[in-house]
Amino acid sequence: MKDLVNQTTIAQFILLGLTKDRSLQFLLFVLFLIIYACSFLSNLCLLALIIANHHLHTPMYFFLGHLSSVDLCYSSAITPRMLADFTSESKSISFLACATQMFSFALFATSESLLVSSMSYDRYVAICQPLVYHNIMNKSTCWGLVFGTYFSSFLASITHTFTVFKFPLCGSHEIDHFYCDIPPLLKLTCAHSYIRKLVVFSMAFVMGVVSFFGILMSYVLIIYNILRIHSADGRRKAFSTCTSHLTVVITFYCTVFGIYLQPSMGLNSDGMDKVFSIFYTVASPLLNPIIYSFKNAEVKRAIMHILGRRKILAHT
Repeated sequence: MKDLVNQTTIAQFILLGLTKDRSLQFLLFVLFLIIYACSFLSNLCLLALIIANHHLHTPMYFFLGHLSSVDLCYSSAITPRMLADFTSESKSISFLACATQMFSFALFATSESLLVSSMSYDRYVAICQPLVYHNIMNKSTCWGLVFGTYFSSFLASITHTFTVFKFPLCGSHEIDHFYCDIPPLLKLTCAHSYIRKLVVFSMAFVMGVVSFFGILMSYVLIIYNILRIHSADGRRKAFSTCTSHLTVVITFYCTVFGIYLQPSMGLNSDGMDKVFSIFYTVASPLLNPIIYSFKNAEVKRAIMHILGRRKILAHT
């Protein structure tokens, strides 16, 4: 009863951010503004390229277009607020704004994870069952996978948000992070703290395991089938069709695992979680379109086609 009396409902939070050094904050503001602008424009351009070029109207680029859309929203859910805090003396964020940011982040992060998993299934069908690829990966299948991704992500994010914010938070109103992430918010829980953490981490574990093992099984079968190809040139061509996706998978999951596995590895420093968070919230949405642009021959051909057509129009 005494603990319940001492509980105080928090109306707003203070985001402690990355650093209190004003000169360093200015440098970080310039750096992250450039990264965010490049990320936004590159994802927008890749999405426009996929829509405009009919050669890219295939299941692989259908998923890639949705990945670019998610990355646009993903980075926009975190970075603009972080940039505003760099230029502001007050780092306060209202209860509703914090809940909205956490919901948005969880929605788009989960969507990205499940989209990457759907793309791995597409690569599995393309390499392991090429003769029936178009029959399996038809419009109904593609839209079903995308709808399932967004629906599952919505359920997961609404569950996380409801679990964290439904009951009063108490204690300190300071969040030791640059955005409203789930782990630092759970540190402020008082009522039903154990149940909250169990629900949140169980949901995150289930979604993460489904996505990760879906990707893992797809690539086990892909590698097995590639090794069965007799010619070295055939193996190279088969593997080249999924190198871009594999690079994105490794980049995404290495940073996510880095955040959640560092305590068990004895690497849990005060700023390590923020470093990993910066990578997958700010840098990852920029790296994805760059990886697909430079490592994918079809995207490069589509870019060269558009540039060549503009040159012809400029000379006429």
